[in-house]
Amino acid sequence: MTESNLMVKAVFWDMDGTLIDSEPYWHEGEMKIAAAHGGYWDEELAWQGSGTPVPDVARRMVEHGCQLSIEEIGQGMIDYVAQKEFECIPWIEGVEDVLVALRDAGVPSMLVTTSPRHLAENLVAQAPAGAFAGYVCGDDDVEKKPSPAPYLEAGRRLGIAPEDMKYCIAVEDSMSGLRSAVASGATTIGQTGFMRIDNSNGPQFASIKGYEGIDAASLDAFVRQRTSQA
Repeated sequence: MTESNLMVKAVFWDMDGTLIDSEPYWHEGEMKIAAAHGGYWDEELAWQGSGTPVPDVARRMVEHGCQLSIEEIGQGMIDYVAQKEFECIPWIEGVEDVLVALRDAGVPSMLVTTSPRHLAENLVAQAPAGAFAGYVCGDDDVEKKPSPAPYLEAGRRLGIAPEDMKYCIAVEDSMSGLRSAVASGATTIGQTGFMRIDNSNGPQFASIKGYEGIDAASLDAFVRQRTSQA
């Protein structure tokens, strides 16, 4: 399918659980911090915080006995993950091929993440050349997910009007992120392959499990299907 035949205007990507499998990094860091500072934290609690802003996870860790401030916990988490990701971005299998296919089809990708700027910039720098047109991150002055604001801001940066968000794909995995993307008007695809918490019954338009068979044409087909039903 050529660029001129495509209806999809852009693809917006959450970071953790959709582009990269960094949840193990976050969870490992959280448990190490809790264990070192008198708190209790386990894998189940860690998964419950997946997709939520770092200060919210840090607040729950304080409630479970961690004897650091929310700010200290949050910074410790970010530093731990940053060190791991700067060493090696844990790309999800097949997603780099999807990014290349979109780039070659002339469809811009935007990263939309609650992670801080240096983590967003590190991912963009390690992605295939020219894969990303830009990013919206947790350090930007926009409301955080589940507000639709990050996705609307990503659209604005690409010159896409709010009423045209239905022509954009958003790939998300957490319930908070799915609600954010759906509320923005984007055609939202739930990635169900890498979350322990079941998100298959979320508000998304459709779901995929992994990236086998996913390319510019298949993502365009989701937009065509949704807009034909509107």
